[in-house]
Amino acid sequence: MSDAGATATPASGSTRVRSPYVIAVICGMAAFMEVLDMSIANVSLLHIAGSLSASREEATWVLTSYLVANAIILPMTGWLSDRIGRKRYYLGSLAIFTLASVACGLAPSLEMLILGRVVQGMAGGALQPVSQAILNEAFPPEKRGMAIAVYGLAVIVGPALGPPLGGFLSDQYSWHWIFLINAPVGVLLFMLGTRLLHDPPAQQARQRAAAERGGFDPWGFALIAISMGSLQLILDLGQQEDWLASNLIRTLVVVCVLSFAFMIRRELSHAHPIINLRLLANRNFAVGNLMIAAMYGTLMSATVMLPLLMQSMLGYSALGAGLVMSPAALVMAFMMPLVGRITGRVDERLLVSLGFFSLSLAMLAMGSISLNVSEDQLIWLRTAQLLGVGLLFVPISGLAYVGLPTAELGNASAIFNLARNLGGGIGVSLMTTFLARQTQSHQVHLVDRISPLDPAYQETMSAMQSLGDPLTSQAVMAAEVTRQASFLAFMDNFQFLALAAIVLIPVIWIARRAPQVHGPAAPAEYHG
Repeated sequence: MSDAGATATPASGSTRVRSPYVIAVICGMAAFMEVLDMSIANVSLLHIAGSLSASREEATWVLTSYLVANAIILPMTGWLSDRIGRKRYYLGSLAIFTLASVACGLAPSLEMLILGRVVQGMAGGALQPVSQAILNEAFPPEKRGMAIAVYGLAVIVGPALGPPLGGFLSDQYSWHWIFLINAPVGVLLFMLGTRLLHDPPAQQARQRAAAERGGFDPWGFALIAISMGSLQLILDLGQQEDWLASNLIRTLVVVCVLSFAFMIRRELSHAHPIINLRLLANRNFAVGNLMIAAMYGTLMSATVMLPLLMQSMLGYSALGAGLVMSPAALVMAFMMPLVGRITGRVDERLLVSLGFFSLSLAMLAMGSISLNVSEDQLIWLRTAQLLGVGLLFVPISGLAYVGLPTAELGNASAIFNLARNLGGGIGVSLMTTFLARQTQSHQVHLVDRISPLDPAYQETMSAMQSLGDPLTSQAVMAAEVTRQASFLAFMDNFQFLALAAIVLIPVIWIARRAPQVHGPAAPAEYHG
């Protein structure tokens, strides 16, 4: 069977490495470092703004610049790795990411910091898909669930640990250390990767074929960069600019839609596209991308909403909120390998259905709490959320990659990781907007129900007036109405996420069941 038509097998992996689990650690740590940097700076923006004499709005470009650069390069990583070689591209990206991290940590101004974050985002965009492609080739089919589990730990736990780690480093030391901590890890991974990673023969053959073929498509490259960059800017700035009420957002929407349409036409018609969109004709791959986008959108929305709820409503500090969320990440460390072991032996669609059902129940429980909720309850509720996610990532990835030719694993990983990142960005943007809108709606509703003739209202106002002047009492009452409206909006958000998770369950059954794996004689090919 030719390379173009075969799925990844043990022979296609790196035969020069003693254990594929060593590769899993190297690739998983690199992906972990990259996703960590997506969230670690969130809680440090005030520290950065104060240190560099910038406003909070200006400081947000520390986040936006990274995400935009990441979104631009991510879909091109499959094409680039086929031409450069996966090992060379991985090590080069790792080296640049590490150097850019040091530059960010030593930046003397906001402009230099943003420039460093752009370079960091461009290099980091390669680490996730290339790592996943290397793992898919290194592990035989019967062990690929464990490979995905290791990778999943990185991309799921990383965003959860980012805020508490960033808060701790910024409060106890300096914001500079949220970037400088990448240096020793990056150097170690580079040394290990140089010694232990090798491109398999099939990858080397594809690299030679790509070099002989040549044919760089500048128009395709430009259209991808413009469409992905404008989309990420829309997601990052939409709520701040009030969406379509802003001329900037309207312009970006037009640019995004037009460039995206031309990009699709260009990539489907080009003989050697930068992004092979034809892979989405595979039923399982299409459903897998939809599922991973929805799962990550739900996860990231909850990851953003819960600390915000704790800090704005319950009086937690940034570090305290992060510590409440941390135990769930430790549970995931035990959950993911367990799911990895049974994936391939149990129908993945059943695991995904169970995962979304569990996630829905956890979100519903979170949407039913009161302002008197205890710290222990919050810890358990967050743990329940990640238990549901733990049942999702590995089987979704297992279903998505089944039947794809080995030659397209790089492209597939790029598309899959792009879908995951875009799902997270879209989810957070929608939930942030929904929170603001629902807060306003609940505030109007509560104010309409306040009546001076209500005995409870009269009793409350009398108690307040006994403590101060009437104007102060009214201000306290207004603040309490706003507080309750915000809390109700948070509850609405979690309940909406619960509904979204339930709705997704029937969709997974559109995918075909993956062939069960019983040992080395696993089926070599599966057609979606």
